[in-house]
Amino acid sequence: MRSSFKIPATVVLGAVLANAAQSELWQAPANWHRLLKKDVPGSLVLDDTGVEFRSPKFNRRWAYIDIHSFDLSARELTLDSYQNRPWHAPGEQRYQFTLSEPMPPEIAAQLTDRVGKPVRNGVPLQRVAALSEISAHRRAWSGGSNGTLRLKDTGIDYVTESGRDSRTWRWADIQTVANPNPYELRVTGYRETVEFDLKQPLARVVFEQMWDRLYAADLNLSVGREDAHR
Repeated sequence: MRSSFKIPATVVLGAVLANAAQSELWQAPANWHRLLKKDVPGSLVLDDTGVEFRSPKFNRRWAYIDIHSFDLSARELTLDSYQNRPWHAPGEQRYQFTLSEPMPPEIAAQLTDRVGKPVRNGVPLQRVAALSEISAHRRAWSGGSNGTLRLKDTGIDYVTESGRDSRTWRWADIQTVANPNPYELRVTGYRETVEFDLKQPLARVVFEQMWDRLYAADLNLSVGREDAHR
């Protein structure tokens, strides 16, 4: 007689739910904005392998490797894919979403790391300790903003009280930093160039810390400055 072994349905369901909970990083209601078409309501989901938009009408998924870059503010996310735009239009396909709730800084940091390429992340992770902080004004044609520059081991943050104009740059996202005088700082990233008026003079040792963290890997500046001058 052939015997059979049946796995209880509750065990199977529990395993499926456990795997889903393990792989899903974050989910929130969102609207997908489409050019000359009605917005599509649904949910934006981030998991271990990519970003997915789910709606009753259709789903769309982007693996992290297929995302060229993104632009994130508290409630807005624009994904730049490697996909060509339709009708032979120049440039790459962009997908714009409005989020019903702000993306947590921890999730934004994970999204940045998983995409890997230079991005514009406007949700700094403020709980990470800073090596140095300085009050600053960000220049802009619209009047700019006031906030705090935070130098960290992992990069540079600019934090504003309202969140507008906030930004976080990993060292890998920055091409150059410049300090023309003690009251100015310019950060040139692969996605943007931002100029700051500093409300206090930038100590030379702090700028040298920025320089070392940005260029040490390429210039082999891992030795201390005292050793380098011996």
